[in-house]
Amino acid sequence: MSALYPLKFKTIYKDKIWGGQKMKTYLHKDFGDLPNCGETWEISGVKSDVSVVANGELEGKSLADLLEEYKGELVGEKVYERFGNTFPLLVKFIDANEDLSIQVHPDDELAKKRHNSFGKTEMWYVIEADPGSTLITGFNQEVNEQVYLEKFNSGHLTDILNREDVAAGDIYFLPAGRVHTIGAGLLIAEIQQTSDITYRIYDFDRVDDKGNKRELHVEEALAAIDYKFYPEYKTQYAHSKNEAVEAVTCQYFTTNVLDFTEGTTRDYSSIDSFIIHVCVEGAYTIKYEGGELAVKMGESILLPATINNIEITTQSGFKLLESFVG
Repeated sequence: MSALYPLKFKTIYKDKIWGGQKMKTYLHKDFGDLPNCGETWEISGVKSDVSVVANGELEGKSLADLLEEYKGELVGEKVYERFGNTFPLLVKFIDANEDLSIQVHPDDELAKKRHNSFGKTEMWYVIEADPGSTLITGFNQEVNEQVYLEKFNSGHLTDILNREDVAAGDIYFLPAGRVHTIGAGLLIAEIQQTSDITYRIYDFDRVDDKGNKRELHVEEALAAIDYKFYPEYKTQYAHSKNEAVEAVTCQYFTTNVLDFTEGTTRDYSSIDSFIIHVCVEGAYTIKYEGGELAVKMGESILLPATINNIEITTQSGFKLLESFVG
């Protein structure tokens, strides 16, 4: 077996009815002949779209191949015990040129029962926001299923949804069950459970280029929705320079924000997990035992669990999201 090293993967590009051009114009990612690119999947173990290594000796191997071959050496022993040959996280960039549908994702219990899948808890980091951009997350008042259906059936669902003004650097944590949508003008990095199950509640009566509306999942969504009202939906975290700041921690992943103007070191020896870096600003070089790897904005890398210490050097400064399980 080849020794493991920091891995880059070939980007998976997806055109969407609501997608735009920012993958190209802002993140400098070439999506070829697609009319737009709404999503890129950067690191994926979803069976229909498994990531393929793009660098080094393991180039051309899939993430599924690596998991079967390296097991806990790749993802961490505890992570492998828990998830086996399923990679537990999915990393995306999302460019919303128009509002996404209003939607909700099932939790583990419901997803297992209905789809034999994981649920979908996720987080969003806002990379760039056009002036006036908003998103929807949760409800703006206490509701129950009856109130929800009354509003939905009368065409006034958005009256009870919580809409927020958004700026670059904002983070939103969205546990499974939270009704949400990404609004027009937002470029987002998303870290989520490995799941592609979405219940589409309302799609603004949009039609595709053939005049067809997208399927809605109104009934399926009812059992998935968390109807509770929460006083705060935006994740509060310290916008500090030159230190790692914990932003999100849940049973599925922890994400730190590293916003550095200078180099630093990271010691991962106490974490029994792979580490993912998502570079959302600037550029840096990782130095590890055995080599180094340059990383720039718009790139994501997977650090195997066998890499315990790295040095990060930078000329321009960088901002990255650092995620792991546990």
